[in-house]
Amino acid sequence: MLTAVISPLKHHQLLIYSLRIAACVFLAIGSAHAEDDVDDRDLTGTIDQMLSDSWTAAGVTPAETCSDSVFVRRSYLDLVGRIPTVQEAETFLQDGRSDKRAQLIQVLTTSEDYAQHFADMFDALLMGRTSQRNYDERSKHQWRSYLERVFRENQSWNDVVAEILLARPASNDDRGAVWFLFERKEKHQEIAEAVAPAFFGIRIDCAQCHDHMSAHEIEQAHYWGLVAFFNRSKNVHTKNGPRISEDAIGGFSEFANLEGDSSPNLLTFFKSVTIAEERPDKDAKPEDKDDLYVPAGLDGDPRVPRFSRREKFVDEIVSDHPLIARAFVNRIWAMLMGRGIVHPFDEMDSVHPPSHPELLDLLAEDFRKSDYNIRRLVQTIASTKAYQLGSVKPQGIDDPATFAWYLERPLTAEQIGRSMQLGVRGNFDNNSQIVQQVRQSIRDVMPKENVATVKDALFLTNNAAVNNFINESNDKNHLTLRTLNLGSPQQQAELLFQTIFGRQPDSEEVETVASYLMQNQASQMDRIKQVIWSLITSAEFRFNH
Repeated sequence: MLTAVISPLKHHQLLIYSLRIAACVFLAIGSAHAEDDVDDRDLTGTIDQMLSDSWTAAGVTPAETCSDSVFVRRSYLDLVGRIPTVQEAETFLQDGRSDKRAQLIQVLTTSEDYAQHFADMFDALLMGRTSQRNYDERSKHQWRSYLERVFRENQSWNDVVAEILLARPASNDDRGAVWFLFERKEKHQEIAEAVAPAFFGIRIDCAQCHDHMSAHEIEQAHYWGLVAFFNRSKNVHTKNGPRISEDAIGGFSEFANLEGDSSPNLLTFFKSVTIAEERPDKDAKPEDKDDLYVPAGLDGDPRVPRFSRREKFVDEIVSDHPLIARAFVNRIWAMLMGRGIVHPFDEMDSVHPPSHPELLDLLAEDFRKSDYNIRRLVQTIASTKAYQLGSVKPQGIDDPATFAWYLERPLTAEQIGRSMQLGVRGNFDNNSQIVQQVRQSIRDVMPKENVATVKDALFLTNNAAVNNFINESNDKNHLTLRTLNLGSPQQQAELLFQTIFGRQPDSEEVETVASYLMQNQASQMDRIKQVIWSLITSAEFRFNH
């Protein structure tokens, strides 16, 4: 596929080009921890010092700190998944407090929009993109509301991982945690291949037939051991809803390497112990007796094996496994900083060493000591000087792993859909049709390389859903009519830029837009809609920078 790196810093050229083609294209298609009172400035200061020392050692001069107008847009997109309103941005810009950035981070990460945005991100990261029908199923069976509650109540990530992988809810309020396993429909290898990157930050797919060819520490035994922890599990429907039952017998097999040598699939995994389990003789026929089980915690749920492989995995492998913390902090770093300390963020193996190993160690250890406090981690990283650098790459620096400038990156479909609604209509609905439609086309979330594909660009610039959304935005509070009611094309240009980009246009942009708005080739309302179309499909809007 033809791809091109697109910088939002080129918005002048792209805007002018978009305006020239706007008429023909547009018209033709017609939020559990209590909040910490601990002062985290020492941790943030240590991170800043580590990065500063690395820049000095490499002879690197980082970018300047970004402006307040850039920071407010950036932080809203990263922390709550949408652009700020004009009023929200203006309130921040007029705030005279010296710690207003820290205060904004606090407000955003305790908001409902934060819970919704992080639920969006982790739904995509843990479950993958899917059809709208499957999204509806995730909502129906409480997976989505479970994720929202995780981030709203700031639940311990270690506990969340245990709940998801045990899939044995203690109450009906937790029933959504079952869906991670249930949606994968008893495909035990697929489950293992999903569990490893999602929670441990490693990929084990290549170890199915042999030890990993490059990352030799990942062994074939780790692949089949992980499969064994789940291969007694079955999907069942109960009066309490979907559940994962587990047999007390079976699941014993052997795997062969490329040389044909066979080994038993023992209960083991990467950087962990092997769980002892008595294996029957090859010719033995094990009996599934009632005394092998105990009643479930909830009436109506499947009975539980006295020796439960999934429970052993959670209690003896997952519990405080060193990669649980390291993988999560690396993922959050990547979400906020554009790439992980280990890149890609889900390949934390010997082939992909960390760019700043001491920093990764520090973050992982602090995350464990904080009882896996997600919100505290997010607030800490967003408070660093590195997060608040400008996105213009300094001359002479080419390695993004230095984190010497803010790495611009494309918005997710949900960020685009929410921001489009907020900019054009002044409010948003997470479940709106435009969000669903954009999500079906723009499927990447935290891609390895930040590129804009032709498919993505064509969807936004040549798609009936986007054009219909703008065409149908005709209420008095919508941007089109508010713009139409202004006295001059110059004022109209300023309102459009401030609302959609969160900044004032420069003189060239004002002149370009005003000149376009004064043309007679279409009605003034249509011309305003065409300018809105050109702005929300531009690189400056579609990238966080």
